[in-house]
Amino acid sequence: MTVPAEDEDLATALLWENGTSGIEVRDAGEDRVSLLAYFRDAPDLERTLSAALAPLRRARLEPATVPDVDWLARFRDGFRPFRAAGFTVTPAWQTGGARSESPHQLTVDPGRAFGTGTHESTRLCLGLLRELSARAPLGRVLDLGAGSGILGIAAAQLGARAVTAVDLDPEAVASARHHARLNNVDLRVVRADLAAGLRPGAFDLIVANISAALLRERRDEILALEASTLVLSGLLAGDGPALRDAYGRAGDLQVRRDGEWIALLVEAPAGVDE
Repeated sequence: MTVPAEDEDLATALLWENGTSGIEVRDAGEDRVSLLAYFRDAPDLERTLSAALAPLRRARLEPATVPDVDWLARFRDGFRPFRAAGFTVTPAWQTGGARSESPHQLTVDPGRAFGTGTHESTRLCLGLLRELSARAPLGRVLDLGAGSGILGIAAAQLGARAVTAVDLDPEAVASARHHARLNNVDLRVVRADLAAGLRPGAFDLIVANISAALLRERRDEILALEASTLVLSGLLAGDGPALRDAYGRAGDLQVRRDGEWIALLVEAPAGVDE
């Protein structure tokens, strides 16, 4: 997709919302950028994307040949330490295999599970975890749809009393356990379908960086856990009104934004049980 440079953020957000597995951004000259976005093959994919990207009236969309490349190796070659919400995110191969002992370093081994700190939604959640930990102890934390487990690991480093990471994907479960070892934290990793089967009242804080559709669909299930604080992300700015309506009864809502992405902080009023 080729778009004016000023539309790059919106184009990127729309591509992620519609299921891309990765995007390369290239300079297309004359104040334009080219976004090479990868998708699993599907019937009518080009037509579906054209409809989804209709708000970008000056965009040009065309299929591209996918070369035979080891994308994970390429990603690793370009991955460098960076700062995110007060953490330094460092690739495992730069630590020499040593376990992290720093409460401000997140060691990551980028793989197929989502969550290396590079995405806006992950950074928003990291920022809210740090903000909440500065106010009071985080207590018992549930990382719902954990992916790589980076958010649960961050919560543990910020002093959470206990952290449980839940994901249905066995590859994500393995990744979360691997990252817990890399970061030298105690993370209880459970393979489960989001909040189904979890005990109400077992968690003080739930962080769920998933998708707007899942957060709406599984709202009652999430609220049934009776956590006093929710951090909800994986949301585009346009998802905000619907999610505020869905979770408004759970407590006071605040919005944090990073580009086209937002996170919701939902806190039950002090002294009020869920």
